[in-house]
Amino acid sequence: MPSNLLDVELDDILATAMAEDGGELLVVNPAGDTIEAVVSVATAFDGEPPTIRLLADERTLKDVMDDFIVASNAADLIDGGVLELRTLREIPENSLLITEERVIAIVQAGNQVGGLTAEDGSFVDAAHETYSDDWERAHPFSLRTPPLSRVRRTLSEEISADVEEDFTSVLDSLETARGNGEGLDEVTISLLVAAKNEALLYDISKWGEDVGIASKATFSRTKTKLEDMGLLDTEKVPIDVGRPRLRLKLGDDRLRDADSDQLASVAQSLLN
Repeated sequence: MPSNLLDVELDDILATAMAEDGGELLVVNPAGDTIEAVVSVATAFDGEPPTIRLLADERTLKDVMDDFIVASNAADLIDGGVLELRTLREIPENSLLITEERVIAIVQAGNQVGGLTAEDGSFVDAAHETYSDDWERAHPFSLRTPPLSRVRRTLSEEISADVEEDFTSVLDSLETARGNGEGLDEVTISLLVAAKNEALLYDISKWGEDVGIASKATFSRTKTKLEDMGLLDTEKVPIDVGRPRLRLKLGDDRLRDADSDQLASVAQSLLN
C-alpha cells in the first residue's frame, strides 16, 4: 500500500485496506457515506473479507440503516460474522481505518477524498489499543432489519419465485430504499411486486411480519394508502371459513405495462 491514497474513490481506499491487510479492520467514527461504502465493499468483496468492527455515532448509524438496501446487506454481513456494529459515547475528531499494520485517516475535501496513512509501529499499536478500549466500552447496535438473503429465500419459498425475482429487480434498480422521497421503502416494494403477481394481501403481509420487515398492520396501512392513490387495486377472494381475502392488483396501466426494473421509477413518479 502506498503511504497515502490520493485521487481515488472512497470504495477504493476501503477495498485496498481490506485486501492488503486482512485479519481485522477497525473503522472509527465513519461518516454516513463511509458506512454505506464499508457495507457495499464488504458485500462485494472478492474472497474472504476481514472481520470489520465499526464504531460509529449512533445518530449517523441509525440514519444510514434507515435505508433497507444498506441495512439488509449489513445484516447479511453480521449473520456471516464479518461485521459488528457498536455506538460511540464520545465522538472522536478523526475518521479512521485501523489495521494491524497501519492507521488510515479518511479526509474529505469538497468532492475529493484521501486516505492519509501512518505506519510507524508504536503509533499504530497505540491507536489500536486506544480504540480497542473504546470498542470494549461501546454499546452494541441492534439492527432489526432482516438479512437480504433471508428475505429473498423466504419470499421465494412462501410467496413465489416470480415475486422474489421482481423484488430483487426492483431493489437493483434503486440507489436507496427509504420511502422518504429518495426511494420506495421495503413495504411498498413488497406490495407492488405482490400486486404485479396478483398475490394475496394476507400472504405477503404474513410473510413480511414473519421475516421481520414490518407488522401486518403496517402492510395494511401502506396498502390502503397505495390504493387511495390509485397504485393498487384489490379483489375479494372467497375462502371456506372466515372473511374473504384480498388479492392485490396493480391499479394503474403505467404500472401494469412496466417491466420489473421500471416498476420503482414509475411508482415513484405516481407517488410524487
